[in-house]
Amino acid sequence: MPNPNRGSVGFQSNEFDQEYERPSKSEAKRQSNELQKLGEQLVDAPRDRVKRVEMPEDVKEAILACQTITNHEGRRRALQFVGKKMRTLDEEEVAVIQRTIDSWKGASKAETAALHALERRREKLLSDDKALTQLLEENPDLDVQHLRTLIRNARKEQAENKPPKAYREIFQILKDLGKKPKQSDEDEQEESGDDEPDEE
Repeated sequence: MPNPNRGSVGFQSNEFDQEYERPSKSEAKRQSNELQKLGEQLVDAPRDRVKRVEMPEDVKEAILACQTITNHEGRRRALQFVGKKMRTLDEEEVAVIQRTIDSWKGASKAETAALHALERRREKLLSDDKALTQLLEENPDLDVQHLRTLIRNARKEQAENKPPKAYREIFQILKDLGKKPKQSDEDEQEESGDDEPDEE
């Protein structure tokens, strides 16, 4: 005999559909862990970058506050709070943050490679006099005397364990050179001609 209650009294079949729309416990835990990690990546990022990320102000404040905490236990609690704040974000806000962090990674790889190349060049300048000749051939507008003095001072700093003032200045000069647009020698000569009077 058919069951008279089946499909009729007491519940509607769509009540169960709502249950299945919610993520399972393990899925919710996974999402929570991902948001926690995303928050930690932001905490580890430079402050000026974090300030430019599109996100609610209260979340940003929690991240920036966490960056200033050095005490181990205090930082752990602050990171948990950041994770809690991250879980208040909607999918679109999370996606914007994720895209921003991904773009940093691409930029960071290129930046890191460029910085390493500059560091290698600086080391070569300190260890090999020919490196300075080559640098001056590529950049004839550089102040030779100033560079020689810096190289000499940087070697002295290393030998005497002094603060690396000249060492850093050489790096800055090389970094600034990298920012200059590449030009032909004629363009560079024309430019340097603007600064100095022509020979009479």
